[in-house]
Amino acid sequence: MDDDQYDPVPHDDAFVERILSNPSVKAAYDALEEEYAAISSFLDARKAAGLTQEEIASRMGTTKSAISRLESSLGNGRMSPSLATLRRYAAAVGCRLELKLLPR
Repeated sequence: MDDDQYDPVPHDDAFVERILSNPSVKAAYDALEEEYAAISSFLDARKAAGLTQEEIASRMGTTKSAISRLESSLGNGRMSPSLATLRRYAAAVGCRLELKLLPR
């Protein structure tokens, strides 16, 4: 295994265009739009605050692994964090949580 090398698949515009040209992939991708937007907003807020997961955990009185699970759960649908947890996260990054219902 010493000769195994990391060879990532390039995610350039051409790759994205090619993969999304498959209708079933495009439908699955589009179905996840809200989840991706949610996780992106949380990660962007943490980055803007200049905080690590460890620092967020300290502010929330929890562990880094709990923050890692929270951040990853927002985009995978496996876990549904409570509004109270989301509010605590928002407060830890210096934000206010706002939920909206928008017409389709």
